Parts: sequence; structure tokens; C-alpha cells
Amino acid sequence: MHIHLTIDGNSVDATLNDSSTVRDFAALLPLALDLDDFQKTERIADLPRKLSIEGAPASSEPKAGDLAFYAPWGNLALFYRDGHPSPGLVILGHLTDPDDIARLADANRVRIQPAS
Repeated sequence: MHIHLTIDGNSVDATLNDSSTVRDFAALLPLALDLDDFQKTERIADLPRKLSIEGAPASSEPKAGDLAFYAPWGNLALFYRDGHPSPGLVILGHLTDPDDIARLADANRVRIQPAS
């Protein structure tokens, strides 16, 4: 599945994995979210509700450009730097263009919608 993100007015595309968590996330789209920095590694935002993690791995190691769901907090994470293995982190997908990763570091707002 492909999605389109608008990050502080810039158009960015991403490809999502095929999982129950991603299907649950897609059901929330479109979304407009305010972003906060977390540990100078990722931008995070609260989702309207927690997502299903049925069948998801117990832990994931995020890479720069990954979109992820952190189940313990119920938030979306957009990684602009590689992260550490984290229990409860479910990778949803990845930005299509590596050049877009740099935009995440200072992002304040994101709009996410299915790609047309």
C-alpha cells in the first residue's frame, strides 16, 4: 500500500507493509497530526486510538525513514535517524525517497492520506 504524506507543506510518499497493524492504521486515514521530537531520532504523534498488533513481531529495530507504531504509548513514529531495537515497536513502512528523510528532523505537522 502506498500513502502520501504532507510534511510542513512538502509532499512525501511512503510504502506500507502488508500486516494487520498497517490495515488498522490505513482505516484511520486521512490523518492530520502535530509532531514532537523524541530523543533527536524520531518525530512522534498520538494516534486517535491504539492499533491492532496481532501477528506483529515483539520488537523492531527502526531505520531512518521508517514509519512505525509504538504500541505501549499508542503513537506514530517517523524516524529521521536509525533507532535501537525496541519492544512494542511495529514498523509500518518506509519513505520512498531517501532525500525526504531529512525533512522529518524539523517537521511540526504531517497529513497522511492514501495515495491516489
